[in-house]
Amino acid sequence: MAISYNITVRRVIKPTWLNDRDQFLQPTAPLTDEFNNDCLIWMLFNGSNLTASANDLEWNGKKWSIVNHFIPFTEAEVNAPDRFESDFMVQYLADKILSPEAIQVLQAGKVLSQAYFANTDVRTVRDELKLNRADVGWYQIRKALQARNSSGDFAPVSFSTLKQPIKH
Repeated sequence: MAISYNITVRRVIKPTWLNDRDQFLQPTAPLTDEFNNDCLIWMLFNGSNLTASANDLEWNGKKWSIVNHFIPFTEAEVNAPDRFESDFMVQYLADKILSPEAIQVLQAGKVLSQAYFANTDVRTVRDELKLNRADVGWYQIRKALQARNSSGDFAPVSFSTLKQPIKH
């Protein structure tokens, strides 16, 4: 998952007039496992994460499905109604050592995922976000919870517990 640190470093560092041309240097020392794992967790729950899943997407006269492989939780942990097709990320993270901040982000992401699975969205939101699989992506969860917050039909869900540790 070395790509996760690359994405994270490029997104975490705010562009200024000095660094706005993507002038990132190669690390001069080996990166620690904790750093790489923290970058992965940051990437999984960052607002730039556009992971999604969907069934019955039509293209070129055929129907396709997209499987989300980047779910860091099991179905039981988030009370999903059906099995996830992939448990890649759960298996990958199983033996990883995470910093306290990464654990805090993971826990906040779990709470938000549980909030997503606690209710069913209205038909228009389900159709718009293609919420027709249990293994929805972080983009879909985030957008569905934001739609619920805007509608007032559900108790509001706060993203503050997730945003605080990611910010630093």
